Amino acid sequence: MIGIIGGTGLSEPSFLAQAATRQVLTPFAEGEVQIFTGRMHGVELAFLPRHGKGHKVPPHRINYRANLWALHHIGVRSVIGVNAVGGIHAEMGPGRIAVPEQIIDYSWGREHTFFADGLDTVTHIDFTSPYDEALRQLLIASAGAQGVWPQGVYACSQGPRLETAAEVARLRRDGCDMIGMTGMPEAALARELGLSYACLAVSVNWAAGLTEEIITMESIGEVLRSGMGTVLGIIERAVARHAETREGLA
Repeated sequence: MIGIIGGTGLSEPSFLAQAATRQVLTPFAEGEVQIFTGRMHGVELAFLPRHGKGHKVPPHRINYRANLWALHHIGVRSVIGVNAVGGIHAEMGPGRIAVPEQIIDYSWGREHTFFADGLDTVTHIDFTSPYDEALRQLLIASAGAQGVWPQGVYACSQGPRLETAAEVARLRRDGCDMIGMTGMPEAALARELGLSYACLAVSVNWAAGLTEEIITMESIGEVLRSGMGTVLGIIERAVARHAETREGLA
């Protein structure tokens, strides 16, 4: 089964045929995780809105462990994470979509691993390449005429505030190309569970200090409304391609 984790701008399962709702209990939360299941091109999909019902959970409060565990529990083996980001690199102006290849994690205080308690031995994962390359290439090939930037380093900040101009300048010096608040620990937790994971990053604004414009939620919303349509088109083509070739997704 293929999982889609939607963020800001993608929180409803309207793209699924035969949509149904599942409530999944996990060892990592008192409440249930809500997952929508359905089909696209005959392929079974699971959709999880990262910020919960009504988009109410801020990035630093998301229960990433419960979300990833729930997807794995119902049979998901490949995950496409959709993330809104601020652009740092010249390629990442508003509306641009990237399939990043690396992450630098600047978040803190989040429950970031399944390997913490009750272990028989200390456990480490290889995270040299944080995204699954076969899934990345499927998304890149599925972009079609729209095209995506097929690379980039994703910086994960703590949030929920946006960054200062000095922080963005630092991230730029560190080699970061885009900045979001939800890419970690999501990618690492997927790796710990053995899930194939890749990211579609939608630039919704230039990061702080790179232009004279003030960042507003209104301007971000305008970009999201058009950008998410493109994202869904890429996902649909990726699923269709997978249905024909059984490549890139588990």
